[in-house]
Amino acid sequence: MKIYITCSSVASLFAISASAFSFQATQRLVSLDENAQRDVSSMNNWASSCGVQKANGFDITSYDGRDYLAVTQNSLPAGSPVLYVPNEMVFSSSKAAQEFGGALSESEKQLSIANLQAQIPLFRIFVKILIEYAKGDSSPWYPWLNSLPRQYFNGASMTNACFEALPPYAAWLSLTERVNFSNFQKAIQFAPLDQNIAKNAAILKWAYNVAVTRSIEWNGDRCIAPMADYFNHGAEVDVDIRYDEGGNCVVHTSRDVPAGSPLRMSLGDPTNPSPLFATYGFLDESCPATFCKVMHLRDEMRQLGYDFSNLLFFKSTGAISPEVYDVVLYSILLKNDPGSAQGFFQAVTSRDENTKSKYHNQYFQYTKQELQKHVDSTLVDLDRLSSMAQSYDRRTHPRAPIILQHNQFVKETFLRVKQNLDAM
Repeated sequence: MKIYITCSSVASLFAISASAFSFQATQRLVSLDENAQRDVSSMNNWASSCGVQKANGFDITSYDGRDYLAVTQNSLPAGSPVLYVPNEMVFSSSKAAQEFGGALSESEKQLSIANLQAQIPLFRIFVKILIEYAKGDSSPWYPWLNSLPRQYFNGASMTNACFEALPPYAAWLSLTERVNFSNFQKAIQFAPLDQNIAKNAAILKWAYNVAVTRSIEWNGDRCIAPMADYFNHGAEVDVDIRYDEGGNCVVHTSRDVPAGSPLRMSLGDPTNPSPLFATYGFLDESCPATFCKVMHLRDEMRQLGYDFSNLLFFKSTGAISPEVYDVVLYSILLKNDPGSAQGFFQAVTSRDENTKSKYHNQYFQYTKQELQKHVDSTLVDLDRLSSMAQSYDRRTHPRAPIILQHNQFVKETFLRVKQNLDAM
């Protein structure tokens, strides 16, 4: 595989018109029917013709005809070049900002009012996808757009019934995605976009899901490199994706990868499946742990300097992270002994492990009882929530199976934690 060689026609093929929002509409749009066939083969040919270079054995395959992923049919030693996507093919928020000029200023102002300034790079990618979609087969990116999924299972795609069948943490994360989409939907009304697109919720949701699930952050920019967006997530990472000084996407193996293996990247925290579930719509069952679901103790958690990624129950062993004990004890002391709570707070925040251990030893039975009560009540709730999801008609609630899968993962973890607590 040769690296850093692009075909001479790429730049002209992807040249930006004088006005990004003025173009001749076409009737041949990508079908957004959830059962539409994904044309990955044509995308593969298109990518090669545009200068994408692949390692020998690199392939995009599917095991069910719906989900596609990058694999290697040949063994690849660590550090091997895997994929090269020229800059001209890459969607990036910085290039979109140059292309759109000030046309999105009012839309971005609306996002800022909603305290979503951090989402502006993603919004620019979202708009770029909408514009290229509206061009239909006259868009240079049509083959890529036509290869993408039409159906999504993440929070932005969920209904109120979905949220009601999830435990509070996953429901909160998923609803946050839905709210973000709603704000994008409102903001796009201030952009000079064809109203047939801007008012079509199905098109907007599809574009949002493409932007969220296929872009990555790179040095403050948000980027999608067609073909490089086919690497699935893995707790164990196989590839490293980078953008060079010229904006080209370059992918190398980060470890030895045997022939016949998927090529996986990291899409987020590998220790907790719920954020990935909410954002991307899949459950990574290789995750070793899950957040312990003490949503009612978020204030105590923040005061001690912890976040959701610290407070974990481990699936295979039922172990409890030390931070869980800290937060639970701190909440008990705040209610019953404010003076001791202040002393414990100082021990935790100053990392005085000896003093902290003395508090834990003194009050362990109270901490254990509080944890047992939390675990038992969560297990009861999980059964109720799963029973609700089980009752949903799959034709109108196609996300019910992934919700059940998520709840079962959490339940199995909590059962192991319960077994350990009861044995103490």
